[in-house]
Amino acid sequence: MRENVLGSAYSADAVRAAEAPLLAAGEPLMRQAATALADVVRERLTQTPGSLLVLAGGGDNGGDALYAAAELAGPRQRVDIVLTSDRAHREALAAALSAGAVLRGAGELREGAGEYAVILDGVLGIGVSADPRLRGVARAVVESLLPVVRGGGASVIAVDLPSGLHPDDGGADDVVLPATITVTFGAVKAGLVRGRGPELSGEVRLVDLGLGPALARARPEVTGPIPVVSVARRQRA
Repeated sequence: MRENVLGSAYSADAVRAAEAPLLAAGEPLMRQAATALADVVRERLTQTPGSLLVLAGGGDNGGDALYAAAELAGPRQRVDIVLTSDRAHREALAAALSAGAVLRGAGELREGAGEYAVILDGVLGIGVSADPRLRGVARAVVESLLPVVRGGGASVIAVDLPSGLHPDDGGADDVVLPATITVTFGAVKAGLVRGRGPELSGEVRLVDLGLGPALARARPEVTGPIPVVSVARRQRA
């Protein structure tokens, strides 16, 4: 990793457009993102050892989080998973459970929210609607965890952006887990540096997914300086 200052942040639409040709060519962007994410979580768990809670929604962010869980779970690392959607990425979930992660019910967090050293927030990503507020199970889960997080009882690592934060304008209500670190993929999203983004995102770490050539043709939403920590892309073993 290295500290860096970027000059541009992009809209969710621009990032999706930049990803499209790579996905069409079969590039395993989700697995690349998950491996880099797992490296950051592993580093944090070294600093603050303990159990890991993975919150996984039904989109790509949930898949990233679950594949990261598959790389982290094992005899020496407890990993619990709470699904906030019934549309979880099934292959990623199966990989995590096979590695030793344990699926928990959302209701279990009412009593066990304080058991975790690190929470991996993969509930929502850049595919949210115009209103990014959490709803239903996702909202209840985050509400149950907020007192622990705000009290300093657990670190939060957000997957791409804190769930409930609008990826473009940085709008958010108060039911958002404030991140210690946000691991964002491909490009810095404009919402991380606008509105409540700086307040909720913590340290922003950027994983290079090879989107640079496509993004060079896109119009940035925000121009810098934007401080980030660059995370090298690592091939899975």
